[in-house]
Amino acid sequence: MIAVDRGRITCLIGPNIPALPPLVDGEAPIPRRRGKDAAVVVAMKARELGRKGIVVGDLVALVGDVSGRPDTLARIVRREARRSMLRRSADDNDEVERPIVANADQLVIVTALADPEPRPRMIDRMLVAAFDADIEPLLCLTKADLASPDSLVAQYEPLGVPYLVVERGGDLGEVRDHLVNRVSVLVGHSGVGKSTLVNALVPTAERAVSDVNAVTGRGRHTSTSAVALELPEGGWIIDTPGVRSFGLGHVEMENVLVAFPDLNEATVNCPKGCNHLGDDCALNAFVAEGHAEPARLESLRRLLLSREGNAED
Repeated sequence: MIAVDRGRITCLIGPNIPALPPLVDGEAPIPRRRGKDAAVVVAMKARELGRKGIVVGDLVALVGDVSGRPDTLARIVRREARRSMLRRSADDNDEVERPIVANADQLVIVTALADPEPRPRMIDRMLVAAFDADIEPLLCLTKADLASPDSLVAQYEPLGVPYLVVERGGDLGEVRDHLVNRVSVLVGHSGVGKSTLVNALVPTAERAVSDVNAVTGRGRHTSTSAVALELPEGGWIIDTPGVRSFGLGHVEMENVLVAFPDLNEATVNCPKGCNHLGDDCALNAFVAEGHAEPARLESLRRLLLSREGNAED
């Protein structure tokens, strides 16, 4: 599936579709370029699927007219197993998951260094969502011609999260290298230059772009729905609407800890019900004894706190 619009679902069928990583370790990877005979098919979800959700990136089974001819409509009768699912909730008190994209293997967190100013707590929230979904994160820092990336990069170095720095009109070769032959979902709040980046990477995308409001410092929503776009070099990017909140009510603390294997082993000595933020947490002694870097513990606690903050941070 490459797009969903008011109940109409756009799918690609044919050789080398879908462009996804293998579902099982050791399985041969699926080719990531569209086959010459691939067809674009518009479909609707069959009634027998009930309330089962379908999102961009899903693998589905179709019946009916799958020719792709104008004015034809197929039916989606089955959703295949998902390798990954990027999710968020409406707010931190809402445990209802809101799927964003299925089967991505890389989350590109796009944030501007200025105009609008970076929102580190929002970045933290997106990192937590990536760890929860078992998707590799990548920071893409835009508008480097307006501000230095050094201070923001320093905040995330202890996490070992890879990053890219982009400036207006600059070379995108390094960005393409990180995206080629991968399925990457781009997420960021409005006005950070995400749609501009997508248009540069996929010249045929024609994604709408917006300016930043001089009063609020925030951009307007221009992309209204997620859409998967094939990269000329191979691979896919999934552009998503700009977000102003990112609830983590669905995320379990254990899923955040898994992303810190150097610290997670010590939590077995924590008191029952430990939130890993207090003085009685076993991680304090573990780090003090030199078993892990203090900066790593600070980063972990910052991410854990992000689950308890404001979804619009």
